[in-house]
Amino acid sequence: MKFFDRAVLSKALADGIKALSLDLDEKQHEQLLDYLALLFKWNSVYNLTSVRDPMQMVTHHLLDSLAAVPAFDGAQNVLDVGAGGGLPGIVLAIAKPGMKVSLIDTVHKKTAFLKQVKAELGLANVTVYTAKVQEVQVPQQFDVITSRAFADLSDFVNWSGHHLAEGGKFIALKGVAPPDEQERLPGEWKVSELRPLEVPGLNAERHLVFIERSGQTG
Repeated sequence: MKFFDRAVLSKALADGIKALSLDLDEKQHEQLLDYLALLFKWNSVYNLTSVRDPMQMVTHHLLDSLAAVPAFDGAQNVLDVGAGGGLPGIVLAIAKPGMKVSLIDTVHKKTAFLKQVKAELGLANVTVYTAKVQEVQVPQQFDVITSRAFADLSDFVNWSGHHLAEGGKFIALKGVAPPDEQERLPGEWKVSELRPLEVPGLNAERHLVFIERSGQTG
C-alpha cells in the first residue's frame, strides 16, 4: 500500500489491538490513526523512518509499540530516549493518557515533528526535549526510562541512569535478545527480566529487556 487508506488501516489497527487484548477506546484508536497519518506525511520530507508503506507502519510501529504497553502498568513518569519519530513514546502517551511521557532526541527535525504531533493530537501528557540525554535538565527523575532500537544497553544505562528514580527501571525494546549487550552492562546494573513479545502480523523476534540497579528488589 503506497497511499494512506484510513479505513483499511483502521481495520488492521483494530484487529491488532484486539489480538493484544488492549482496552483502548474510540478516541485513542483515532489518535493512533492521526499519529500514523502525520508520520506518513512528514516521513516523505523528514525521513523519520525507513518504513514507507503505511500498512507496514501499523505493524512495525504502532502494534510493535502497543505490544509493550502492559509492561508500563503502574508507571507514572516515563522518559523515551532517542525518541525519533515517537516510538514508543507517542504510542504510550496515547494508550496511557494518565501517564506523563517525556521524549528526547538530539535531532531538531524529529523533535519538531514530535511537538507537532503533541499539538495536533492534544497530548497534554507529553513533553519534548531537544538535547542529549546526558545533558538534559529535567524537573524530576523518571520511574521508567525506555528506548526502542536506540543504542547498546550499556550506553543506554550509562547515558541516562542519572535520570532514573530510586526503585525505577529501564525497559528497552529490542529485536533479538542481545546476550553480548547484557554482559557489557556496568556492574551496578542487571537484567531483571527478558520478556518475549508477540506482535500481531509481525514475523520477527521482539523482546523487552528490563534493567534494574543491582541489589534492587521488586
